[in-house]
Amino acid sequence: MSLRNVGIVYRKELTEALRDSRTLISSILIPLFLFPVLTVGIGYAFVEVADQASHEASRIMVLGGADSPDVVQKLKDAKNLRIVKPRADYVDLISNKKIRAAVDLPPGFQSDVEHGAHPDVKIYIFSGDLKSMLSATRIKEQLTEYRDSMVRDRLAAQHLPDSLMKPFGVEQQNVVSEDRVAGESYGGLITYLVILMCMTGAMYPAMDLTAGEKERGTMETILSSPIERTHLVLGKFLVVLTASLATATLSVLSMAGSFAVLAHYGKGQGIGDDFPILTMHAKTAFAIFIMALPVAVLFSAVLMTISLFAKTFKEAQSYLTPMTFLVIVPAIAAVIPGIELTAKLALVPILNVGLLCKELVTGTYHWEYIALIFGCTCVYAGIALFLAVKMFQRESVLFSS
Repeated sequence: MSLRNVGIVYRKELTEALRDSRTLISSILIPLFLFPVLTVGIGYAFVEVADQASHEASRIMVLGGADSPDVVQKLKDAKNLRIVKPRADYVDLISNKKIRAAVDLPPGFQSDVEHGAHPDVKIYIFSGDLKSMLSATRIKEQLTEYRDSMVRDRLAAQHLPDSLMKPFGVEQQNVVSEDRVAGESYGGLITYLVILMCMTGAMYPAMDLTAGEKERGTMETILSSPIERTHLVLGKFLVVLTASLATATLSVLSMAGSFAVLAHYGKGQGIGDDFPILTMHAKTAFAIFIMALPVAVLFSAVLMTISLFAKTFKEAQSYLTPMTFLVIVPAIAAVIPGIELTAKLALVPILNVGLLCKELVTGTYHWEYIALIFGCTCVYAGIALFLAVKMFQRESVLFSS
């Protein structure tokens, strides 16, 4: 193999790629600005929504309660609750977010409680809606206060201390570092975005260097040059790999910078007291990059091979669309809580890297899994590259019409 010939093809294709504004946008501008925009935008929106929900009185409906005036009055006196008139279509009102919750007091509730019965109160909510769940929490707080006041009155009547209500206390305390807590919360999302950016960075150059060459009619000219097909495909492959790695590297750097800025200003504003803020250390960023390296090789080879079957750039885009879904599914699976890295999952492409990088973000280094995943991903990448070279040697693929 002549490295000189591979280098010639690589420099020629790289020079042309750098002159293409679309390649620069997809490989440089998007990864540089995507994460700051996402971090600032999503973070600002989340804080605004949470702040608005915490200061806004919840519109709720009380169903029944005509014979339980003390309980109803307790709910009406709550500053963070706003009672509306009861209606039969309360389910539709909750679904349409006209009201946030409805509390159903059974007939004779107050009397039953005073006589030692244990009636059940139902709270109807829109599960998954932040304001609806917050309203349910506020209702529970008022009902709990009402229940505790009744118990205290009964204890006082018997000349018993209030401490009987809570014979012991339970305290929950986090013993894991803030970085690991934040990594567990956001690690899956970070690895998902890195994997997606690896593929995105390789996609446009792969299509342009194969189907684009056919469409422009320059494929024949390149093939007539005194360079072996293997050298030609390796030179093109290295350009695609460069774009993929550049996108991944800029993504990791942009991500690390975004989290550093967020941590700096978030601590000053007290945001980190309620929500964990991730600090991506240089060691973590380097580890993610190393694990993303064989993934980038795999994407570059597979995308080139698939694009080579297309006659035009637009046709190549239609071929690669299903490839996007095949990558997104295992990448999203790595984000799902409860899915942990095992020996079997370490052999599943994309999913294995996603799960491992999620562990790396939390500061956990399973060296046996790192070696296994890096090795098998390199094998997959080697097979894909071998297929790419074979496809470049088939005239029926190169000159399909």
